[in-house]
Amino acid sequence: MKRAVMTLAAAVLTSLFTQAVRAETIKVGATSGPHAQILEVVKQNAAKEGLTLEIVEFSDYIQPNAALAAGDLQANSYQHQPFLNAQIKARGYDIVPVGKTALFPIAFYSKRYKTLAEVPAGATVALPNDPSNEARTLLLLESAGLVKLKPGAGVTATPVDVIDNPKKFKFIELEAPQLARALQDVDLGAINTNYAIEAKLNPKRDALLLEGPQSQYICEIVVRRQDVDKPWVKTLVAAYQQDNVRAFIDKTFNGAGLAGW
Repeated sequence: MKRAVMTLAAAVLTSLFTQAVRAETIKVGATSGPHAQILEVVKQNAAKEGLTLEIVEFSDYIQPNAALAAGDLQANSYQHQPFLNAQIKARGYDIVPVGKTALFPIAFYSKRYKTLAEVPAGATVALPNDPSNEARTLLLLESAGLVKLKPGAGVTATPVDVIDNPKKFKFIELEAPQLARALQDVDLGAINTNYAIEAKLNPKRDALLLEGPQSQYICEIVVRRQDVDKPWVKTLVAAYQQDNVRAFIDKTFNGAGLAGW
């Protein structure tokens, strides 16, 4: 009997030790709005696998990568590959994508006009000033036949690469979080979905020009290269790429956000 009790006690201690080893807490950065909202669902999934997520919200696109590179975060979830590439090139970060998350199409909005056809010649058009999203919006304008870009400009295009501008648009570049507030002062503005939703703009209802699904702009979970092989990375990605997360995205954003895995 005594031996059985000791065996049971040993088993309980072993179980508790194993759980303690498996349990882990990580900080995950995200921009406020959709990305942070989705992570709340991911957090519940991760908890079932012994991984606790502490979600840290940011109001801009620059700080989440700076915090990750500095080790203040273990991961972030908010950016697509072209933006990540531009940040790595500009700042030398040793951070890498490990799993796809969601696509939030960028769109053009206006407080002055109800259709793209109404936007006049000489209109002032506001674009995000980070290289990847600026190129993204110029490519969207090109897809609508409103500008023509220099061949090969692609995901690095800037207004300098506009070689044909039949409506003589005047481009101004602003920080992405400022674009929704600046909309009343310009004729047309490109706004990322997370900031549009915060400004009570619905991409499907209010956009004059909406980006279609483009795989190069699906967002990613990003970690430091040195952490890629750590077990929590796989747990985090698996917790995100679940059916309940897909259902949350579909229901919450009603087509303004799409699961990207």
